[in-house]
Amino acid sequence: MDIKLEKKPWYVRYRYRIAAGIALTAGLVYVAVLASGPRKLRIDTESVQLAEVKDDEFLEYVDVEGVVHPILTLMVNTREAGNVDRIVAEEGSLLRRGDTILTLVNPDLIRDIEDQRDEWEKQRISYEEKALEMEQKTLTLKQQALEASYELNKISKSYALEEEEYKMGIRSKAQLEVSADEYRYKTESTRLKLQSLQSDSAMTVIRKELLRNDRERERKEWERSLQRRDNLVVCAPADGQLSFVKVTPGQQVSSGENIAEVKVMDQFKIRTALSEYYIDRVTTGLPASVTYQGKRYPLRVTKVVPEVKERTFDVDLVFTGEMPDNVRLGKSYRVQIELGQPEKAIVIPRGNFYQQTGGNWIFKLNADRTKAVKVPITISRQNPRQYEITEGLQPGDWVITTGYDNFGDAEELILR
Repeated sequence: MDIKLEKKPWYVRYRYRIAAGIALTAGLVYVAVLASGPRKLRIDTESVQLAEVKDDEFLEYVDVEGVVHPILTLMVNTREAGNVDRIVAEEGSLLRRGDTILTLVNPDLIRDIEDQRDEWEKQRISYEEKALEMEQKTLTLKQQALEASYELNKISKSYALEEEEYKMGIRSKAQLEVSADEYRYKTESTRLKLQSLQSDSAMTVIRKELLRNDRERERKEWERSLQRRDNLVVCAPADGQLSFVKVTPGQQVSSGENIAEVKVMDQFKIRTALSEYYIDRVTTGLPASVTYQGKRYPLRVTKVVPEVKERTFDVDLVFTGEMPDNVRLGKSYRVQIELGQPEKAIVIPRGNFYQQTGGNWIFKLNADRTKAVKVPITISRQNPRQYEITEGLQPGDWVITTGYDNFGDAEELILR
């Protein structure tokens, strides 16, 4: 006996197809929602660096590498021409001021010095002879002056006696007038003679002074010639290290030729090159420092070279206090040059986000730090450790500062 089967409802017959269609539709809706919403990316918290936005002191400074140089480098030049006879000091040796570096020989100069010495001897002997003659003449002039004074005094007394005799009537008036004429003549003659003697005495003094000046001039020329001989020995101009000697024995050198270099080692300076961006902000007197083995050593900018080469300019700094124990020529240090005084500002640590975003935006975390979204920011100043934020963030916010080269076009990050 056949049993009549009842026809099942359509939704029962096609239940698997309906379920598959619903699942497919849900998947499409989900994909559409994702496509229409922000692009999300799941990241591992340990793969990025999180940083807190702080209201902290901001010090604008430049962190660059500097190289130790001597505080002063002196070029050694010859003062006399000649041939190199012997090189005494070795390159790299430490010298004291006046130590011999090398010696020169110059036969022509030696002959000139000997000729000058002979001339000085002649002048000295001639001066002594003339001085003796003038001394004798001076004595003669003094003797003549004494005799003239004696004659004048004698005539004066004689005339006074004749006046007394005239008053006594012993002499006549005519005799007195003759004596008076003779007295006036003798007086005037003696006065002129004394005046001539005084003039001769003054002339003798002048001649002696001229001779003395000639002798002094010859003496100085002789001393200068001796000094020229001493200049054949080239000495260190200051305490320091002899960097190099660029002549060889027997080589002929001219006067004023550079032959060596001495580095003054009693103090050091650090030379560094800065970007032309800072040329208007870096001036002499700015404070700076180096940190070595955890200790800070202060510096001061002493020289700013205004010439820009290859978009950089040179700056010299000197230590203002204690120096590191291992300071050596050519050693490098990291130098921090301060460009102002510390100021309160909203800051975040530096990170590679700046290279990817240009400093225009950053990923900011939510309160429970499970998600981060893009937020626009404005960066003002910066130093090697921090960026100053003027817009977009507040103290207490947390941001992601690294890993931006792996985020692609994501606009929202899910942290796990």
